[in-house]
Amino acid sequence: MNLPQDFLNRMQSRSGEEYGDFLASYSKPAVKGVRVNTLKISVEEFNKISPFAVSPVPWTTDGFYIAEEKAGKFIEHFAGLYYVQEPSAMCAAPLLNAGEGENVLDLCSAPGGKGTQLAQSMHGEGVLVLNEINFSRAKILSQNVERLGVRNAAVTVADPEALAKAYAGCFDKVLVDAPCSGEGMFKKEPAAIPEWSLKNVEMCAERQRKILASADKLLRTGGTLVYSTCTFAEEEDEWQIEKFLTEHPEYRLVKTEKLYPHKVKGEGHFAAVLQKCDGEINNFSPSPAFKDSREKLYRSFESDFLPEKFDNLYLAGDTLYSLPQGMPVFKVQTLRAGVRLGEFENGRFTPSHSLAMCLKRGVDGVELDVKSAYDYLKGLTVSCPASYTGWKAATYKGFLLGWCKCSNGTAKNHYPKGLRIR
Repeated sequence: MNLPQDFLNRMQSRSGEEYGDFLASYSKPAVKGVRVNTLKISVEEFNKISPFAVSPVPWTTDGFYIAEEKAGKFIEHFAGLYYVQEPSAMCAAPLLNAGEGENVLDLCSAPGGKGTQLAQSMHGEGVLVLNEINFSRAKILSQNVERLGVRNAAVTVADPEALAKAYAGCFDKVLVDAPCSGEGMFKKEPAAIPEWSLKNVEMCAERQRKILASADKLLRTGGTLVYSTCTFAEEEDEWQIEKFLTEHPEYRLVKTEKLYPHKVKGEGHFAAVLQKCDGEINNFSPSPAFKDSREKLYRSFESDFLPEKFDNLYLAGDTLYSLPQGMPVFKVQTLRAGVRLGEFENGRFTPSHSLAMCLKRGVDGVELDVKSAYDYLKGLTVSCPASYTGWKAATYKGFLLGWCKCSNGTAKNHYPKGLRIR
């Protein structure tokens, strides 16, 4: 690899006798992995039905190494059973120890690997805010939240400082997976190599300081902050934490982790766990209750076609949502909140793809084999039992792929056009 000379010089001076091993790691292929989505399937069952060979990642119970080059092409991926993620990146989210019923924030969340990992540890209980300042990246984040069936998350698009003004002191736990110089991404994303420079490292460090300042305002006293990067630069890692602790004596350092590609099977990561010992405590202002005559229309659909009841309803225009208990009033731009149940149109209720993806396995639906499942994902019409009428889930091995509408042995495809494969 044509690595920057300044990067090599710095790593040689800082890694000492280990420099040869570090440099040799770049002659090996990039390490690939997947994380099992335990919101939909257990690790044990995934091991039995995985479409490719897997071996465990040592620092998380739901992560696996893979050799498969195109893990996103399988039906199980479209069903949201796993998330493709670089193995060492799986180390940070578990350090936050997010639990059920907590208010948790992933401040720099796109594309969603760590945020959906937090969702799994929360088991659908509590409020999870996944923030991304870049709108196009936030849309990708929102799609991943939908595919993995996360019920208790809001996807926001806000500058960290604006978010801090809106929700100061409201979060029990905050993850800052900071934008960085990306030294641990050189093999996975070679385009990061020409973008690297010593000046860029300094720019990243300054941006990280500002983000951490906002994270401090968002975290309540007694809360936990995890800061992580995918770079080896001490300016962005250890020195960043040292400076933060100097400026914020109300914090104590609990632990740090630093994974190097010559020491572990992974591309590299840094994480630090900080505990906030003093600060303010605030609570979210609750979202307004749903009051609309169309609730009866939705409840009728729910009774006819859904295996469970959704509560804490919220209406935005003609779009109906089910919000997690305690979801705050929306004070910043919000792409997604809770479960998007569907839309009211001309006296009818049309279910959303988000609703299908969050339903548990075992829904009475149109079960598809491999060929018909790929046909469905392409947007094609598939067959169904002649007795089926109305809305049905399209399923593969019992796992939901989306909606179809059945009549006379034909299932009309309602898989979103923007997600269809070619």
